[in-house]
Amino acid sequence: MSLLLEPFMLRALLAAAVTGLAAPAVGTYLVQRRLSLMGDGIGHVCVTGVALGLLTGTSPTLAAVIVAILGALLIELIRSTGKATGDVALALLFYGGIAGGLVLVSFAGNGVFALQQYLFGSITTISPSAVAVSVALAVVVLVLTFALLPQLFSVANDEDYARTTGLSVRFYNVLISVLAAVTVSVAMRTVGLLLVSALMIIPVATAQQFSRGFRTTMLGAMAAGLVAAVGGVGVTAFANMPPGATIVLVSLAGFALTAPLGLVVQHRRRALVPFPVQEVAPVPGSPLPGSSEHDEVDEPHRHEHGPRCGHPAIEHGDHVDYIHHGHRHAPHGEHYDEH
Repeated sequence: MSLLLEPFMLRALLAAAVTGLAAPAVGTYLVQRRLSLMGDGIGHVCVTGVALGLLTGTSPTLAAVIVAILGALLIELIRSTGKATGDVALALLFYGGIAGGLVLVSFAGNGVFALQQYLFGSITTISPSAVAVSVALAVVVLVLTFALLPQLFSVANDEDYARTTGLSVRFYNVLISVLAAVTVSVAMRTVGLLLVSALMIIPVATAQQFSRGFRTTMLGAMAAGLVAAVGGVGVTAFANMPPGATIVLVSLAGFALTAPLGLVVQHRRRALVPFPVQEVAPVPGSPLPGSSEHDEVDEPHRHEHGPRCGHPAIEHGDHVDYIHHGHRHAPHGEHYDEH
């Protein structure tokens, strides 16, 4: 346990924690926009930025942030102008970014060896200054994703509707892309550019098994990402394994282990509404749908309601009511409640 208290491990755990929080937060928006592979595309663009930093002797992280933002803006420009679909725009940047990076790094002497630290992650060798940069960028990402959650969700969920409400759809789309670019730059020393997309998407898929709302999905994904990132680094402290790959494997294990429970939760939800809600004309003098008022009728209810009984079913709290003879019936043992 003393190894976990070493300065380099404390830096690694801190960097992993902020990455595990920021990556799924942005990844939730990407999943909502059906751009789950955007992290991969930007990650490959970052290869060019890192190579440019190594070639010029400047900060590879700073160069990667700048190039990643430019790449994200280009992806959004291509997608929004209709020149190509989102997946085609990603493919163009995907291959162009990694090809340009490999060409540039070939002129940087021992740049190929240094580039591997960014491709596959090297969190245990991260410097204090790099940790400070990662923390600062992650804080910016988290503040914006929560402060602008209603606007970003509206745009990610339905651009046409968001436009009718007066939101600047293009601005918020660009902002999501820029946040994704910054997140990739933050995570490249933690999980590596080739695996960063996994930490942005897998925790979201894990959270979606249990949550129904967007906000709860994001919070659940952040919790899953934090556990995976910190747990992965903890495993590497006692096993000779690459940190980035270990973090991704821990995240995948979390998804696999929670999948059976997720199926149970989804089954229970479907059981609450066994058949589709049907619109029924109100009967004069009867309570409005959703009313909590009811009378207990003691006579035996000889008709057994069910999926094929012919009576409309309406969800009412923790049970289902059936429209029968102008009233809503809720069978309770030997009697039924009449609404």
